[in-house]
Amino acid sequence: MDKKKDRIFQLSGVLILFSAIGYFFVPAVAPWIMAFAVGAFAAILASRPYPGKSLRGKRLFNFQVLGCVLMAVATYLMFRQRNEWILVMSAAAVFFLYASILLPKIFEEENKQK
Repeated sequence: MDKKKDRIFQLSGVLILFSAIGYFFVPAVAPWIMAFAVGAFAAILASRPYPGKSLRGKRLFNFQVLGCVLMAVATYLMFRQRNEWILVMSAAAVFFLYASILLPKIFEEENKQK
């Protein structure tokens, strides 16, 4: 089951990227793909909370949740054909990038201390 969730998570991330690029070529279709992909991405993320007990790890997981909320707002702005979606999506990307770099390190340090 975990492999299936990982595949869906990866596929939805790729679809988010392609729909963000595709918005410049097909602005009528891209928001629908983005909405589906963000929904799947957020659902998988919510189903796998941070497994550790570190306060810092939980905070980084909350950054990912905030990134999902920002991606949902960016999708709404795409539907409204507002160009601010690019700024909101960039902020979400910064949160995800920061969390994805630090979360494995924090989890590894937490496991070493046990």
